[in-house]
Amino acid sequence: MMTNYNRRVTQGQFSFLPDLTDPQITAQLEYALNKGWAIGIEYTDDPHPRNTYWEMFGNPMFDLRDAAGILMEINSCRKTFPSHYIRVTAFDNTRGVESPTMSYIVNRPKNEPGFGLVRQEVDSRAIRYTIHSYATDKSEGERY
Repeated sequence: MMTNYNRRVTQGQFSFLPDLTDPQITAQLEYALNKGWAIGIEYTDDPHPRNTYWEMFGNPMFDLRDAAGILMEINSCRKTFPSHYIRVTAFDNTRGVESPTMSYIVNRPKNEPGFGLVRQEVDSRAIRYTIHSYATDKSEGERY
């Protein structure tokens, strides 16, 4: 069983590991490029698990085959959105659709407020649980 002691958002690959360094990110980018996958960079200030549609930072890089160029775009996104979650997603089109094959977070806010579990009792003594993101207690643009 994995335990998240630091209460970090754990989405995508490498979530329970320490943050990836730029050389480690470059190695992952080179792996994806060697497989022929396209790379996309996305960001958000609401990392709720059901929020799968993050904002795109530019267009997916279908034709870029240089890991250094992609890392430059990642650093540009970090500079533009320093207090947001930023993830890299690799897309595989071998089946005729752009399927996400690899996804991992490359930037996090300094303070990650986390989530709360909200319990609700409904008809017939049934109990429902929902996840509440503490980040959404503030309006967009003021969360971090």
